[in-house]
Amino acid sequence: MRRKIYSGSAFEEIAGYARAVIDEDWVFVSGTTGYDYKTGDISDDPIEQARRCFQNISDALERAGSSLADVVRVVIYIADRSDFDSIARVVGDHLRDIRPANTTVIAQLVKPEMKVEIEVTARRQTGGA
Repeated sequence: MRRKIYSGSAFEEIAGYARAVIDEDWVFVSGTTGYDYKTGDISDDPIEQARRCFQNISDALERAGSSLADVVRVVIYIADRSDFDSIARVVGDHLRDIRPANTTVIAQLVKPEMKVEIEVTARRQTGGA
């Protein structure tokens, strides 16, 4: 049985997607940027954007009965190669003990203010929502 989780981001409505999709034991979190979904604000700082990405992802995972500790795969899109080292440190701060499979890509993102976008796949915890 499939269940969808929404963050309230305007992008979800415009592009017709969910922040996360739960499919049995799996949680697929869509590419998540550094926007504060309540205010629509985004920092200019790539480190702050990466931290916000993980906060937004953590919120979606929690609502799905999962957490960052359950992440098995992460894909990171970085707009500017020169931001790699600082963003990688933030990723390490959140995932170092978990060590999921990781792909990092340098890519042009949808809006120029976006410096990083992160997506994850996680297993739901036993008895999760």
